[in-house]
Amino acid sequence: MSLSNKYTTTFLLTVFLGCTYIPTKAQDSTAADHFKKGEYFLNNADYEEAANSFDKSVKLDGQNQNTYLKLGFCHNLLGQYEKAIDDFSKVIQLNPNHSWAYVSRGSARNKVGQYDLAISDFNKALEFDPKDQEAYNNRGFAKKLSGDLAGACKDWQTSKK
Repeated sequence: MSLSNKYTTTFLLTVFLGCTYIPTKAQDSTAADHFKKGEYFLNNADYEEAANSFDKSVKLDGQNQNTYLKLGFCHNLLGQYEKAIDDFSKVIQLNPNHSWAYVSRGSARNKVGQYDLAISDFNKALEFDPKDQEAYNNRGFAKKLSGDLAGACKDWQTSKK
């Protein structure tokens, strides 16, 4: 074998093995791997990449409420409020007692003008935690925006206590 053929063969093997290795590695990724990547990107304020990673995790394991919760946070931070509402709804479907999911969904609903639904979500969260300052505060905004100024002031006063 000539020297040029030896290098060509080595190069082709390297390219072939490298190309087949990468997809195999990607196929071996688990929901937990994607979740960890999502947390890394979320902690580094790369919400688009975090959402992509959490979405991949959800596709591999659609029963993890924490993945949907973090995906909802990402969608909310990206201004994708309808997607966030869907994500938080999935958390509630998986765990109907998750008060933070109600607060988060209510906040997203406030952003899209669904004030009555937002108020319902905050009410539900307050059933689980009657001292939830954020639920009172955000319910106050929903009440204000829906025209109930007295109710809004009362919620904000309760929120400060």
